[in-house]
Amino acid sequence: MNSKNFGSLVLAAIMGSAITVGSYQIMNPNDAVQIEHVNSTPAIQAKYNTDTKVVEVPANFTDAAEKVMDAVVHIRSTQNARQSARGNEYNQIPEQFRDFFGPFFRDDRGYRQGPRVGSGSGVIISKEGYIVTNNHVIDNADDLEVTLHNNKSFKATVIGTDPTTDLALIKIDDESLPFLALTNSDEAKVGEWVLAVGNPFNLNSTVTAGIISAKGRNIGIIGDSTSIESFIQTDAAVNPGNSGGALVNLNGDLVGINTAIASPTRAYSGYSFAVPSNIVSKVVEDLITYGAVQRGWLGITIQNVNSALAKQNDLDVNVGAFVAGFAEESGAKKAGIKEGDVIVAVDGREIVTTSNLIGYVGSKRPGDKVNLKVNRAGKEMNFDVVLKNREGNTKIVREEKSELLLSLGIDLEDLSNKELKELDIDAGVKVKSIRAGKVSRFTDMREGFIITKIDGNSVSSKDEVVSILSSKEGGILIEGIYDKNSETFYYGLGM
Repeated sequence: MNSKNFGSLVLAAIMGSAITVGSYQIMNPNDAVQIEHVNSTPAIQAKYNTDTKVVEVPANFTDAAEKVMDAVVHIRSTQNARQSARGNEYNQIPEQFRDFFGPFFRDDRGYRQGPRVGSGSGVIISKEGYIVTNNHVIDNADDLEVTLHNNKSFKATVIGTDPTTDLALIKIDDESLPFLALTNSDEAKVGEWVLAVGNPFNLNSTVTAGIISAKGRNIGIIGDSTSIESFIQTDAAVNPGNSGGALVNLNGDLVGINTAIASPTRAYSGYSFAVPSNIVSKVVEDLITYGAVQRGWLGITIQNVNSALAKQNDLDVNVGAFVAGFAEESGAKKAGIKEGDVIVAVDGREIVTTSNLIGYVGSKRPGDKVNLKVNRAGKEMNFDVVLKNREGNTKIVREEKSELLLSLGIDLEDLSNKELKELDIDAGVKVKSIRAGKVSRFTDMREGFIITKIDGNSVSSKDEVVSILSSKEGGILIEGIYDKNSETFYYGLGM
């Protein structure tokens, strides 16, 4: 996990400041993964017993807590010692002298630095071992260790990530795990009791209670122009280490994934924020089915309507999403939406703020159709809009990954003839990215490494690399370079 996310990512937000609360082969679509959904509100709502003095006592939370704790895990993320892109000084030091340089080196001078360890939480959502957590909990991790409520530990593989929602999906090898069902977060009500379950300050299996304080909050913490923030706000106590943990209703069903807190002190000060389960469900399904998140876009620029904007533009409404402009390829513009329109509902759901609209549309895919109700000069009108992707079309993007590459924790990229010529090599395959897996766990390989040979045999495509490695057992030797002037590097790995 990047150290900037070690419980101290402080960004300007609407409520003082907000911090993230991490302590510092996509499956074949035909494969069955059981991810359970619950489409109704809890059958058991909060109840009160009133004595003769009219003292209200909250309902008992023990049943929900007992159900949830077994499905919430502790995640330990380790970022191994790094080398800067400037050079390979550490590898050039003779092995017998390396210990004299100590375990910590300064990155900005091209030296090696000691490992960084962070922690967070995660939620098991299927018996096959799929776990949802926050992207900032596992970001840049070379090794992920998951510990269950019963203290049993596993190494985890990263299935996919979605930085735009700060969500990630990882997996452990077990086929009989307790898991939580995802409820419909749209039906969660302000004032409803919820429990937050996670591992704050490494205090495993901690349960806190509160109510839903608000919905559709945008606090500006993800910090990306394409980010989707429509958080559930609660007053359940959440602290560093709770990131990726569960927010559940009184049935013990997953309402959201705890992600951030609003705090001037970097510790809980009254409010916490969770990614709604409907967004979680969509991200998970996309990562499993397609290998990448499919995001539908209206192709518009929007602003929150307030009294000042309403007065300035002579609007007849004081809430909604004001259409301020369009992208080049806009499905909304093609459907008939105009600048100055105020979107007041989508598919029958009231739009009070832009985050309501962004959150709902973000749960859709390119090619899906939504109905927008707009207020135009005091008149309400309805438009059916076909959502597009960022490229302005309705294509689904697939990112296929083999089981082998997921286990190794690498993504590969074929080299063009131009790149081969620039590197002065006849064949090779680029290691595009490295995440938690065998390669990061057992070698010092860095992103950008060019694999030229495996066990002395030249490789010219990523498919060839996968084919060769799939047929290997025991130890292998990977040979390659980092650039044209680089020495040859060798990495040993057990298959």
